[in-house]
Amino acid sequence: MDRNRTIAWLADSDPSIRWQLMCDLLDEPESEWMPVRASVETAGWGAQLLSHQDEDGQWAGGAFLPRGFTGKEWQEEGQPWTATCWALQHLREFGLDPASPRARRMVELIRDNSRWDHDGQAYWEGEVEECINGRTVAAGAYFGVDVSAIVDRLVTEIQPDGGWNCERCNGSQRSSFDSTINVLEGLLEFERASGGTAASRAARESGEEYLLRRQLSRRLSTGDTACDRFLRLQSPNRWSYTVLRALDYFRAASVLAGAAPDERLSEAVTYLRERQSADGTWPLDWKENGRVWFEMDKGIGQPSPWITLRALRVVEWWNRHMPE
Repeated sequence: MDRNRTIAWLADSDPSIRWQLMCDLLDEPESEWMPVRASVETAGWGAQLLSHQDEDGQWAGGAFLPRGFTGKEWQEEGQPWTATCWALQHLREFGLDPASPRARRMVELIRDNSRWDHDGQAYWEGEVEECINGRTVAAGAYFGVDVSAIVDRLVTEIQPDGGWNCERCNGSQRSSFDSTINVLEGLLEFERASGGTAASRAARESGEEYLLRRQLSRRLSTGDTACDRFLRLQSPNRWSYTVLRALDYFRAASVLAGAAPDERLSEAVTYLRERQSADGTWPLDWKENGRVWFEMDKGIGQPSPWITLRALRVVEWWNRHMPE
């Protein structure tokens, strides 16, 4: 497999891909990749998504769902991905500069105008589901919002087995992979922005251990794969868990801490290596149905820039620390 060809293919992609390629895989100086990152606001997917923002700062008129979206539409179309929380998740992953005037104004407008569908809670105060609150922490911390109150709540909601579950409010006492990865990403972003607290760092360690004990995809009780979906390569990230998403989280956590990878990730890394195509890319296995503003991949089975970027930086991070 020709790494140079894969790098060239990624370099010809969207600015949101290109700046992360330069930073994470090519180790280019900040002076080289920062102008590319800045262009996320004015070109490519970032600019396209920002063009759909409402005058009040939201997307599609709602926090979690588009304004006026009905249960019948959900049944017919699937969950929509056009409302504010999903747009913010994309913009964070694209790398929109949080210090830009456009980003600062966006944060203020959402603070003033966006309310959660659950019970009208102010957007940056979060709501009741751990998955949603984890994503809100991630976006808020990234864009400079004080989300410490949501973090304090998440710390108290750890399940007995170490992770989180959105069904806790309905009586669940077992963690889910999906909820746990959403919260972990939020806590990591909070720690990156603020240093975190002793309680948030301990909570993040607890959630990591929940996943590591299961080798990122297995049932603790039987050792079987907990869900086939976890092994599929998905883009973009929504609420759902995949092994690649978890590996990219552990890579980012390792980089932040300056620590070596945990050896219990080896099975998942081996699986990821095996999924690489002969041309050096990784394919899109599946994506969730539902409304989107635009597509970022050419289709199922086709090479995916986002999946390839994330997979390649995971594999190369692992190889640097854990040479065979």
